[in-house]
Amino acid sequence: MRKPPIAFRQTRGCTLGVELELQIIDLHSFDLSSSASELLAYLETQAIPATISPELTESMIEVSVGVFDSWTELRERLRSVKDQMVDAADWLHVGLTGGGAHPFQQWQDRRIFDKQRFQKLSSLYGYLAKQFTVFGQHIHVGCESGDQALWRIHALNRFVPHFIALAASSPFFQGEATSFHSSRLNTVDAFPFSGRAPYVVNWDRFVRDHYEPMLNNGVIKSMKDFYWDIRPKPEYGTIELRVCDTPLHVDRAALLAGYLQLLCEGFAADPRAFHESDYMVYSYNRFQACRFGLDANYIDPIDQRHTLLRNHVLETLAWLEGCLDLSDDRVELIEQLHVAAMGLTDAERLVEVYEQSGAVEDIVRFAIDQWKTESTPTRLLEDAA
Repeated sequence: MRKPPIAFRQTRGCTLGVELELQIIDLHSFDLSSSASELLAYLETQAIPATISPELTESMIEVSVGVFDSWTELRERLRSVKDQMVDAADWLHVGLTGGGAHPFQQWQDRRIFDKQRFQKLSSLYGYLAKQFTVFGQHIHVGCESGDQALWRIHALNRFVPHFIALAASSPFFQGEATSFHSSRLNTVDAFPFSGRAPYVVNWDRFVRDHYEPMLNNGVIKSMKDFYWDIRPKPEYGTIELRVCDTPLHVDRAALLAGYLQLLCEGFAADPRAFHESDYMVYSYNRFQACRFGLDANYIDPIDQRHTLLRNHVLETLAWLEGCLDLSDDRVELIEQLHVAAMGLTDAERLVEVYEQSGAVEDIVRFAIDQWKTESTPTRLLEDAA
């Protein structure tokens, strides 16, 4: 007898959650520090309203701050947790920072965290496991059903480049200027089951025709083995967007989460048709966003129109303003997204620092300072003026 389908937990509304992968920095060399075990042990003694977990290597940790109804509530919690974590890092004489990739660390120097799942991944993926010392923001939005989750995953396909570009913060990798705004996704793409989810919009069919056969064949062990750009998380009742580099500041992280929530609400207010053929330009648009950021050439999958990616972001914000009733915090959200779309990305700011100083260590020092700031740096507003 066939087993019942994997259950998708129903979630109210478009609730928000984020996970941030953070770099742990040696404050003498500004290289990565293999100090996750020590930092996690100390953080366990602190009353921090967040779940702080190890990641694949000893030079990174992941922070999850819970579930929220609005991006402003999320922002306030992120600011508070960030301040407590900075204090803990200072006590241990290490630095914490965002950014999608450390600019000059060498993967050979990394140590796999002593956890069974990570050791198995290292055994399976070899050197790729250590190369996976890259740092992303994962954004969760609550869904009422598995069908709705899959529908949203595919409706969002045309907006994935927005998030890549707005979050981009990894222009350097292994000591080299990459010419990419987000080099991190090139590392992610080396893993099996990266890229886009299969085109299925019915949950039971997805489980029957895709998930269960791969599980039964031993190809995967769980949904965690899918590294898709957006994947369903049935145990949480969410979709999870995974393309964002970790921003240099928590305010940008909250802004990106609010944007995803706003898009999902826009789909409900003004449903827009999507088709599997939309994915014909998906890889092109994704590459362009990684390479050129907001100045990427973007092909609209609906009418094949070419435009600057930043212009498509602005057009999308205008659509959202027209189809949604906007509370004060949503008005602020759209205003800040306009600022972000017209300003420099974190990647461009990191390149600017390097061009001014010529020292890769100064890139890391700048990133640490940005992480510590109380709110979004005013320079972002100046860039958009």
